[in-house]
Amino acid sequence: MTIQDYEINKDSKVFIIAELSANHNGNIETAIETIKAAKRAGANCIKLQTYTPDTMTINCDKKDFIIDGTIWEGRNLYNLYEEAYTPWEWHKKLFDVAKEEGLICFSSPFDKSAVDFLEELNTPAYKVASFEITDIPLIEYIASKGKPVIISTGIAEQEDIELALETCKNAGNENVAVLKCTSSYPAPINEANMIMVKDFTERFGVISGLSDHTLGNTVPVVATCFGAKIIEKHFILDKSIGGPDASFSLDENEFKEMVDAVRSAESAIGSVDYNLTEKQKKGKDFSRSLYVVKDIKKGEKLTSDNIRSIRPGFGLHPKYFESVLGKLAKTDLEKGTPLELSKLS
Repeated sequence: MTIQDYEINKDSKVFIIAELSANHNGNIETAIETIKAAKRAGANCIKLQTYTPDTMTINCDKKDFIIDGTIWEGRNLYNLYEEAYTPWEWHKKLFDVAKEEGLICFSSPFDKSAVDFLEELNTPAYKVASFEITDIPLIEYIASKGKPVIISTGIAEQEDIELALETCKNAGNENVAVLKCTSSYPAPINEANMIMVKDFTERFGVISGLSDHTLGNTVPVVATCFGAKIIEKHFILDKSIGGPDASFSLDENEFKEMVDAVRSAESAIGSVDYNLTEKQKKGKDFSRSLYVVKDIKKGEKLTSDNIRSIRPGFGLHPKYFESVLGKLAKTDLEKGTPLELSKLS
């Protein structure tokens, strides 16, 4: 998968997305400064959300439309999205700012009109939000554009993921990545279930990653160790500005700490290689080997009393211990002499 000029594969570095979401608080200057801060914090990408309250829901106060059991408890869906949405007239400017900063920029569309709008902006990719994974007509329309598609799975069962992937494939698009997500805000760390990142890759044959709503760095680091190649995290310029997503977003310093932790984890993972580095080879000096531990006269037998496996590692390999017992010394061997086969008969 290539998004703009960033190649994402099993050997690539993690593609780190800063999710702007509602963290502009209705101010385009805040949005612009957030993009610049995301660049400073080490993000590869800034992601927007493209919807209006009317493309998301209807303005209705019936019970079904009142949020229950989340940080937005008691709020009307329409009013929440009215506060949180990113005005469409901002998008071109935000795409341009991201380009100037050297960041990739794309968005999550929430209906077909948003897809059409993002096509006009030549978006390099699309993100399907967790709650839209069951909107098969939308996924089909997104996939038909031939751009890379990243799908979050916060409310998905296996059959939902399979159907979404099948829909993309049937639309002629297999350039798809799947992100493990826990749709709680913030998400409890004990529900992260990061082993699913590895399972997604193996089960579905896709690039896998993480859309994270937990606090801190632990889950992104664990995801990296399980093979995540995309990590998305909500990003905010300053938590003091508040807003619908502030409580589970990272500020610039926190995001940079996460990026650094992910990059360190990548470095620690390394590769399968049984060859030793020069430094590791030097460490063999401290391994055990066979040494003379009591003076041995010429013609005297080697016994477990006069030779032992000890540190350092300059003598004969310990695997020879049993086979050299009973052999005769060809010359006097002083205590502290590394054992050599050439000195035995």
